[in-house]
Amino acid sequence: MERIMYFDYAATTPVDDRVLRKMIPYFGIEFGNASSVYDLGKNSRDAINIARSKVAESINASPEEIYFTSCGSESDNLAIKGIARANKSRGKHIITSKIEHPAVLETCSSLEREGFEITYLDVDKEGLISLEDLERKIRKDTILISIMYANNEVGTIEPIDEIGKIARKNNIIFHTDCVQAVGNVDIDVKKSNIDSLSMSAHKFYGPKGVGALYVRNKIPFMRIQDGGHQEREKRAGTENVPGIVGLRI
Repeated sequence: MERIMYFDYAATTPVDDRVLRKMIPYFGIEFGNASSVYDLGKNSRDAINIARSKVAESINASPEEIYFTSCGSESDNLAIKGIARANKSRGKHIITSKIEHPAVLETCSSLEREGFEITYLDVDKEGLISLEDLERKIRKDTILISIMYANNEVGTIEPIDEIGKIARKNNIIFHTDCVQAVGNVDIDVKKSNIDSLSMSAHKFYGPKGVGALYVRNKIPFMRIQDGGHQEREKRAGTENVPGIVGLRI
């Protein structure tokens, strides 16, 4: 069957020609390992730092609050597992919703097997959580709320500003899966009291295989994979320089 038109840009988008042109030099001419000390590595490191600043600027964050990953799912895993494990001395209760992406739901399920307790909020017929229900479900040992910004199936945009206020008022860390939102709506992590945010480049005309995670300064979180010292000790692995360059917003 001949494809006439592709409409499912919620699933993925093509790489924009302008993005591809920015990426191409880092496949060949500028192929250095960003962890290297010589000029070829420094050029790659400089490209990563520029991308980090661009991503941070797009959500009103600071560059040192941005960590590059392989995708949105890894960003969700790193945020939720990393924050939960680093803060378990304060409590082991997490609140999320029943309509989160599997990257969040399966991560929470994994944490349940580690002894964390997860509360899964219901949603109404339009996919919205109840703010009153959220407040009722908060406990003294609640350490994390993770509610997606925009739903990947029905497009519902959750009341993120209000959730952020509730979390901040109760001294609870607030993470949001923004994979479907970044590039489509204006996001300001300070205004919305967002402590952690996940994104994926292929949802906004970038390449597949690269994502980013924002974690607000001073929020404790742990790495979830062992290896090198990349991404300020939070995400081991040789950086995907072409992909990171392609994620620049």
